[in-house]
Amino acid sequence: MAAALTISGLAGAGGVGVETIRYYQRRGLLTEPERPAGSGMTGGIRRYGAEDVRRLRFIRSAQAAGFTLGEIAELLALDVGQDRQRARELAETRIAAIDVEIEKLRQAREALRRLAGDCAATDSGPCPILAAFDH
Repeated sequence: MAAALTISGLAGAGGVGVETIRYYQRRGLLTEPERPAGSGMTGGIRRYGAEDVRRLRFIRSAQAAGFTLGEIAELLALDVGQDRQRARELAETRIAAIDVEIEKLRQAREALRRLAGDCAATDSGPCPILAAFDH
């Protein structure tokens, strides 16, 4: 990786769009580097480094784990303070929320499985799947 990336380069390194970088900056998740003075090829273009890429990848990984941006901001703050207990509490809260989502999905799967079975049981009358969603 180059020592200094443009916002486009940072976005590419993190697998996001430029507007996502700007959004994260507005939310305080990423810093916005100073715009250097000068002219020519490098004048006025903000540059991002390896730490910015690491932070962006952390944000994306935490999102993939289901953390909200607010929770990610807290995790990023904890990263500096190394508050392991609070990080563990946040993770355990997220695990509990995922467990609830999994249970809802399991129930939805079972309901659809029953409807599909009902649909396969007969060729006459209204389709049980369509009838279930029509109420």
